[in-house]
Amino acid sequence: MGVRLIIMGPPGVGKGTQGELLAERFGIPRLSTGDMIRAALSAGTPLGERVRVYYEAGDLVPDDVVLGLIAEAFDGPETAGGFLLDGFPRTVAQADGLGELLAARRIELDAVLSLEAPEQELVERISGRRVCEACGLVTHVRAVGDDAPCPACGCSLIQRSDDLAETVRNRLSVYREQTEPLLAYYARSGTGLTAVDGLGTKEAIRDRLLDALRRAETAA
Repeated sequence: MGVRLIIMGPPGVGKGTQGELLAERFGIPRLSTGDMIRAALSAGTPLGERVRVYYEAGDLVPDDVVLGLIAEAFDGPETAGGFLLDGFPRTVAQADGLGELLAARRIELDAVLSLEAPEQELVERISGRRVCEACGLVTHVRAVGDDAPCPACGCSLIQRSDDLAETVRNRLSVYREQTEPLLAYYARSGTGLTAVDGLGTKEAIRDRLLDALRRAETAA
């Protein structure tokens, strides 16, 4: 049996980076609903066409459609050896739906890991990102300094509108309102919840996640 886990946390905490590292470590797919939506659109599956209606209108994809994508992944051969859910579920309603999908397939989660970092650190991480207008390089003011040119091609670095500090704080507010209740939800569940410090190098954070996973499996 493979590893089946959820990694969650606020915007900017490093879920994507750590999800990729853990998925590679265990040889399991990283299931990101954003990636799955784009793949379904590209493949033109019946569910993908349902997604397209909302996606092209700029509306949020309803929970039942997102859960349909997750169900398709669970029923496919690629998740037979385990999976990592990255950034899903986002709400208690989605968690309830996910629980029903798992129970129907007699799948048990090995762990729910929550990456944590202070809000000011998250704001600085995201609002400090800069993107090169010419070559697309993504860097950070901590690495290159304010008003510096692109270190790869010398062109201008810009700040994307969704990386503005005010926008980031709004995204964090939405997280606290909609997603943070999941911490208590999973803490009360049979799987439980393990909080992991999201500060430090990506290798140090990965090692903490692996240690938390080992402890969760031992306690099960």
